[in-house]
Amino acid sequence: MIPWGETRLVQGNEAIALGALASGIRFFGGYPITPSTEVAEILARRLPETGGVFIQMEDEIASISSVMGASLGGAKAMTATSGPGFSLMQEGLGYGCMAEIPFVVVDVMRAGPSTGLPTQVSQGDVMQARWGSHGDRPVIAICPTSVRECFDLTVRAFNLSEEFRTPVLLLSDEVIGHMRERVTFPRREDVRILDRPVPETPVEWYEHYHPAPSNVSPMASYGSGYRFHVTGLTHDRQGFPTRRVDEVDEKMARLKNKIVRRLDELVEVKTHDVEQSRVVIFAYGSVYRSALAAQVMLEKKHKKVGVFRPVTLWPFPDREVKEYLDEKDVVIVPELNQGQLIHEVERLTSDCVRIVPVQRVDGYEITPEEIVQAAMEVM
Repeated sequence: MIPWGETRLVQGNEAIALGALASGIRFFGGYPITPSTEVAEILARRLPETGGVFIQMEDEIASISSVMGASLGGAKAMTATSGPGFSLMQEGLGYGCMAEIPFVVVDVMRAGPSTGLPTQVSQGDVMQARWGSHGDRPVIAICPTSVRECFDLTVRAFNLSEEFRTPVLLLSDEVIGHMRERVTFPRREDVRILDRPVPETPVEWYEHYHPAPSNVSPMASYGSGYRFHVTGLTHDRQGFPTRRVDEVDEKMARLKNKIVRRLDELVEVKTHDVEQSRVVIFAYGSVYRSALAAQVMLEKKHKKVGVFRPVTLWPFPDREVKEYLDEKDVVIVPELNQGQLIHEVERLTSDCVRIVPVQRVDGYEITPEEIVQAAMEVM
């Protein structure tokens, strides 16, 4: 089922499906949409072979609702979509955050807005991932740049969702989803798989939203004998709606603190020659691959640049960006949008740092040559 320890030619979307299976997924509810459909197609065939359930819902609103129901029943659950479907899922994501339901949403980004360019690449959903649903809420979003990482970060997404009792977003894109690479899969014993903590207290003592020191309480499942209520309304420790100021404040503080107090566990960045360079390229997703190629091309021209990559897009790596980029001369930010994470870089760097955008919204990848040209103009 999973090619543990083997080397295969694998597509990005296939690697996501394999990562989900490796994580112990037992339910997928989704609606087909380019360019994520292969995830659903593979799981439609493979999930029943492992005792899991695949269901194609009537739309993305129903899809995310079915995933939440499956998770509340104790199953590891996932859905996959792209921009228009991701928009429809935003209310469900807010519900999942408020009700603290663990599940994974894969967004294989394509060009928009609206139907846009269905078969072409974009990074236009980055801010929607953070701010698409209303209200204050925690968000965890991670971003692969290779087929192997599609596998690894899918496993990580499931682990984070189970550990933090929250929806987790995997932000891929059309290029990463559809490219094929030679992948050597890890050995089974080298992969850490986490399951949600379950209560050990007597039924009469159980609080579904107990204020544990980690701000993440053990989670009972439907049918396990524990009594609890689930709602999108602000609720007390048993899950029943409340307007009491102390209970509302406690709830909202827990949602925030379970993320912001554990940033060291969540935030991951990768750097290449950043410390030795006055010019740095900030890139993520498929554009990161172009950035690495541009770095090599610039070295041949005897131009030294570094590359900074956020693996975790949300929570945004504030401390790391400030530490690595705030004293540079130039930060080049190539993005497949009209400027989204560039504003986060600007927020965290001083006015002395020149921020240079390189942007495309026509559905085509930013080439290494475009990044090289931008670098040569400032060096």
